[in-house]
Amino acid sequence: MESKIKAPTIKFGNNIDTDVILPGKYLILVDPYELGKHALESLDGEFVNKAKGGIVLIGGKNFGCGSSREQAPLALKYTGVKCVIAETFARIFYRNAINIGLPVIECAGISEAVKTGDDVSVDLETGKIQNLTNNKTLQGTNLPSFIMEILTDGGLIENLRKRMKKRNE
Repeated sequence: MESKIKAPTIKFGNNIDTDVILPGKYLILVDPYELGKHALESLDGEFVNKAKGGIVLIGGKNFGCGSSREQAPLALKYTGVKCVIAETFARIFYRNAINIGLPVIECAGISEAVKTGDDVSVDLETGKIQNLTNNKTLQGTNLPSFIMEILTDGGLIENLRKRMKKRNE
């Protein structure tokens, strides 16, 4: 995974909960690509098609609130979401996203500075977010090196495998 992301945006509002991100009836699915086919379907029936080429998802306050289901960020990742930027995140969603290898950045003012369809550039290491459509620049939280390592490895499990392999060599 690269530390710089450039993609169009799809924007949602405040309090997008995990049941909206991935409804509970799909928790029986184990294939992440199948999970992805149902991401955010109740808010936007075309979300999956719009996200296919890779997007940056913009959220308001309290993104990912609700249950602790890790399938919610997994569904987003396998739909084509390259990164989620929100005003604030529910803590468990934030950690689950990092654990499965989906970059998440908190950024005050992102809801006002970006609209659906804008192109953005995101530097995960510095937290710098540029709206390439309207030339606005924002400063989000930068991701520390240990989180960047987890994301680069594709998630916590792969990161742990890599570290264990190094230790055993």
